[in-house]
This record gives sequence, structure tokens and C-alpha cells, in this order.
Amino acid sequence: MRIFSPGWATDLAVLEQTGSAIEDHRDHLVVRTPHNPDFHWGNCLFVTDEDAVDQAARWVSAFRSAFPEANWVAIGLARMPDDQDAWVAQGLDLELDDVLTTRTLPRQTPLPEGYTVRRLSGQDWVQHVALSVQENDRTGDYEPELHERFAQTRARTRRALSEQDLGAFFGAFADGILVADLGIVRCGTTARYQSVGTNHQHRGRGLASHLLGIAAQWAADAGCDRWVIVTEATNPAGRVYRRAGFEPDTGNAQAYRKPPR
Repeated sequence: MRIFSPGWATDLAVLEQTGSAIEDHRDHLVVRTPHNPDFHWGNCLFVTDEDAVDQAARWVSAFRSAFPEANWVAIGLARMPDDQDAWVAQGLDLELDDVLTTRTLPRQTPLPEGYTVRRLSGQDWVQHVALSVQENDRTGDYEPELHERFAQTRARTRRALSEQDLGAFFGAFADGILVADLGIVRCGTTARYQSVGTNHQHRGRGLASHLLGIAAQWAADAGCDRWVIVTEATNPAGRVYRRAGFEPDTGNAQAYRKPPR
């Protein structure tokens, strides 16, 4: 049985629980998510052999063979490559996301005044999609129509997880409008956080910290005794997670190229 780092292990566990197929090719995995073809990290390749990580041209070719219609490249790596130039030459960006873990229940912070918090249900999922679409419109990261289609499909998947109590998604509301949300998914006795997001006009008020604790308690009540969160290394939210009791673990290395705009 393979042993993966906490970030990878929970990535794969969540993918399996949401209906993705994982093909094992000995030195790499191919992940397919037919119900959400716009999900880049649900239609991707994971290089599991550390000795093969520097073979950039080989893995880009393998990705294209597996996903001939994709206009992106998404490849998870067992470690950061020694020969990073080989990946850059393929037109990919190398990233090392921070993976933070704790076996102590993350600390709960007070809910800021003027907000209410609840577990998402019913029409809240429409607002969940809208919050993601608004952020993409603000940043311009992805083509708007494709991103909205992706967000709608992802919301249906998350809603199904929540209704089965395999996961839970919580939101902070201001005057009935969803302004911050996050999710958590049970992977055995490990809980993996999902998509911590706050409307840019409501940041810096402690909403993410509060939701973090709410979700952690839900997972603890469901039998979890370990919590995992993955964030971009440059994301200032990492400080919030450390204050809640998280500590650095093995990072997630990946090579990625966005679709052209």
C-alpha cells in the first residue's frame, strides 16, 4: 500500500469520494472527473516516482495523451524537481503549496459582529456559486463562462457530499448575503478543508478564522482527530491557520499551465 503525504493523501481521498476515477500506472496516477471536465485538478496526472520527477517532457506528453482535449496542463509531483528549467521550458509554472496539519482541535475564534453563520443548505448553494464567480470576475484568473460552469458543477458535488454527511460547508452571511465560506471533508479520521474564501470587501475581520473552528468542531464530532489544510505559499491566510494551531507538513509540488485567455 502506497503512503502519500497528507496533502496528496487527502486530495486523492476527496477526489474518490466525489466520483473521480483514479488510474494507477505504477509510477504515476491519472485522475479523471468526467462529471466536471472543467476541473483542472480533477483531470490531472500525479507523478508518484520521485526518481522520475525531472522528466518534464515525458510527463507533459503523458498528460496530453491522457487528456487530448485539455487546453491546460496539471501535473502533481512527488517532490520539487531538481531540474526546474526543464519544466519551465515546457511552458509550465512550478508551485509548492503549503500543507498545514494539526492533531489538536483548531482554536475557535469569536464571530465578528454583524454576521451570522450557518451550514450551507438549499438556496445557499446558489450564493456559494455566486461568491466564486464574483471572485473570478475580480481577479480575471479564468474565462468567466467556463469558470461559472465549473463552479456550478463543483457546487452540486459538494452539496451531495454534505447531504451524505461526508463533508460540511459553512458560510458567514451579512444581511442575508453570503460573504465567506469554507468546507471540510472527512477522509477516514482525517479532515481536509476545502476552498476557504471571503469576499474581498469583508476580509481582515476574522470570518475565515471563525469558520475554520466551526468546521473543525463538526469534523471532531464526526470522529476526526487530524486536520489538513492546503494553501498557496504566498497566501497571507497561512498566518491565520498557524494561529489556529496548524503546523507545516510536507508541501504539495505541482506543475501547471492555465488555459489561454
